[in-house]
Amino acid sequence: MFPETEKNRKVRHRNLYIFLALCLLTVGSVSAQRRHTSYNNYIKQYAPLAVQQMKQHNVPASITLAQGLLESGAGLSKLALESNNHFGIKCGLGWKGRSVRANDDAPNECFRAYRKVEDSYQDHSLFLVGNQRYSSLFSLKKTDYKGWAKGLKKAGYATDPSYANKLITIIETYDLYKYDTDGMSKREAKKWQKLLKKKPWLANPHEVKIANGLAYVVAREGDTFRLLGGEFDISWKKLPKYNDLQRDYTLEEGDIIYLKEKNKKTVADVIYHVVREGDSMHTISQVYGVRLKTLYKLNKMAEDHIPEVGERVWLK
Repeated sequence: MFPETEKNRKVRHRNLYIFLALCLLTVGSVSAQRRHTSYNNYIKQYAPLAVQQMKQHNVPASITLAQGLLESGAGLSKLALESNNHFGIKCGLGWKGRSVRANDDAPNECFRAYRKVEDSYQDHSLFLVGNQRYSSLFSLKKTDYKGWAKGLKKAGYATDPSYANKLITIIETYDLYKYDTDGMSKREAKKWQKLLKKKPWLANPHEVKIANGLAYVVAREGDTFRLLGGEFDISWKKLPKYNDLQRDYTLEEGDIIYLKEKNKKTVADVIYHVVREGDSMHTISQVYGVRLKTLYKLNKMAEDHIPEVGERVWLK
C-alpha cells in the first residue's frame, strides 16, 4: 500500500491519544461508554490468549491484558493495526524478524512487527522470560498483579512514571485479576464457547489495515458480508456499497474490503497508477481506496472501460 501522509498520521495519533484518555475516565457519557465497550471487546478477544500465555510462561494474564490494552490503545494504535505489535516492544540487538520505524522516546525508533497478534503475545512472554532484568518478577505470585506492575516499571519496561499505576487501574477497573487464579472458570469457558458460536470472529479477529486514511480488512476463506458486518458492528448491507460490489457477491480470499465509504481521490503523493497485468478498474479502486465512479470521471472513461497494460489511471 502507498504510504500514509504526515498530516493524516498526526491526526490519527491525536485521535488515539484522546481515545486513551477517555478510556481511563469514569463512564459517564455516551462517548465514554463507547470507549469502555472497546476495552471490554478487547478483553473478550484476547483473554483466552493471555491465559494461555500465563499457563505456558507464568506471566499473569491480568498483566498481559493490561499491558496490551494500554500499549495498543485496545488494539487501535497504528503499531497494533499495521504491525500486530500490542506491547510496544522495540527491536533490540537480537531481533531478526520484521520491523517498522516509529517515533517514541526518540525519533524513528525500531519496533518489532508480527505476522499475527498471537505472535505478539507469545513474543511478549518470551521477552519477559528471557530478559534478566525481569527475572525477579517470576518469584512473585501470579496473583500479585500490583507487584508485577511496579516491578515492570522499576525494571524499565516503560519510561512513563505513572506506568505501574495505570496498569493497576486498568486491572481493577476491568476485574482482570480474575484471570490470574484459574484462568477462566468452567462457567466462563462455557460462556466463551457459546459466544464463539454466535460471534466466531472473536477467536481470530481480522487485522485492520489502513489505506488512503481508511480502515480495511483482507477477506479470508469463508468470509461473508454478514460476518464482517457483525465483527465490526456495521450494517452488512453497507459493505457492498462501500466497496462497489453487489450484495450477492461472494467474497474471495484476498479481497480488500473497506469498512467505510472510499474517498473521492487519493490523499497520498501518488497521482496515477500504471496498469499492470490482471488489473481492473475495480481492483485499482480497492488498492487506492478511491471510489470506482470517481475513477471513471477523473479519467473520462465509460463505466465499461477495460484498462490496458501500461495505461495511466489518474487518482486525483
